[in-house]
Amino acid sequence: QVQLVESGGGLVQPGGSLRLSCVASGIMFRRFEMSWYRQTPGKERELVARISESGNNARYADSVRGRFIISRDNAKNTMALQLNSLEPQDTATYYCYAARTFQGNDISYWGQGTQVTVSS
Repeated sequence: QVQLVESGGGLVQPGGSLRLSCVASGIMFRRFEMSWYRQTPGKERELVARISESGNNARYADSVRGRFIISRDNAKNTMALQLNSLEPQDTATYYCYAARTFQGNDISYWGQGTQVTVSS
């Protein structure tokens, strides 16, 4: 059974930091490109950051570049997102996403999400 379990969300003041974690089980983690998405009510889920299978390449949404850092540890089947200099507009549910193409088939999984609220 595949599971992606996020943790680390919470309430933080503007300018503060949080570290989100995603633990994967039931998949060959090192074969999957991993991403963080976020969503607020009434809006589409948006890509926040993505990291390659090896962890050597990462890309970020313009809105978070320079403030957020994505990382992964393939030995521990985990991915993290360090959120710094948080702003109220970063408030959202953050989702872990795993994706790969295998024998021509697209395979992907979502976590259940963790809530981040930035407010004074």
